Amino acid sequence: MVECAAIMRRTPSVPASPDPFSAADPRLAALARDWIVSLVAERRASAHTVAAYERDLRQFLSFATTHLGAPLSLEGFGALDAADVRAFLASRRADGVGSRSLMRQLAGLRSFARFLERSGAAKAGAFAAVRTPKVPRSLPKPLTTAAACRVVEAETRAAEDRPAWILARDAAVLALLYGAGLRISEALGLKRAEAPLGAVDAVTVMGKGRKQRMVPVIAPVREAVAAYLALCPYHLPPDGPLFVGAKGGPLSPRILQLVVERLRGALGLPDTATPHALRHSFATHLLGRGGDLRAIQELLGHVSLSTTQAYTAVDSVRLLDAYRSAHPRAR
Repeated sequence: MVECAAIMRRTPSVPASPDPFSAADPRLAALARDWIVSLVAERRASAHTVAAYERDLRQFLSFATTHLGAPLSLEGFGALDAADVRAFLASRRADGVGSRSLMRQLAGLRSFARFLERSGAAKAGAFAAVRTPKVPRSLPKPLTTAAACRVVEAETRAAEDRPAWILARDAAVLALLYGAGLRISEALGLKRAEAPLGAVDAVTVMGKGRKQRMVPVIAPVREAVAAYLALCPYHLPPDGPLFVGAKGGPLSPRILQLVVERLRGALGLPDTATPHALRHSFATHLLGRGGDLRAIQELLGHVSLSTTQAYTAVDSVRLLDAYRSAHPRAR
């Protein structure tokens, strides 16, 4: 970890609803179900993406039934124009849906339209003709180095009335977020056989878009994982999860969110201190100590360098704040 010692998989399922597209004509509904299957089988989309895209299309079909006065048919879908799509987005915005969610909804609908075109079922250019809603770019909100170190140390929670192995488990997961820059889903997706221990100084994780990457794991993080495994009361089979809950089942991300929530109160940290903020801290602290931007991009698993470049803005803001607070003429 920076300053602390150096810087500290589930096949998506097709939604279980028996007829999620009942608002559509049977032919269109059948193609919608085929699309969902293709998202899983061909694009290997995550369970969250599949569920979100199904929900987005279901909402659009329900809107179209009211908007057009009849269930949307395959031919009707192909005859939609940009005004119909804008009307849907406007109705969602009126319901309080923000730009980021609207952007994802439009992406889901465009994906379905492309599926129809590829299968030769219909032409649906209306969705491509609509401008994507603008989303304000918010800067990552990292913790300070000292705060990040305290959050990931098991000793910080020593006074809590919890089994020692659970405290060690939580510390090991959080150490992976800050020390290796993993997403919480990536850390909890590790198998026991993949545990970084001893000379095993890297893990291979499945990131967004089902893309694999190898991430180095520094010694303090490996030691935190080893401490957890030494205390864990359950037998962990090689192909089972590395991190388990209190009853031995897979560990829920919500548990870690609650852990950090409690730590916020104990350490006086802002509401922006979340498990994901540890990943932001990993990138920001590396950059602040001269880390190469493209190397950080690879470590984080960002497809686009522009996503990683947001951290340069964070570093610049901190530098300017330090300048204003320290320079005699800035007061």
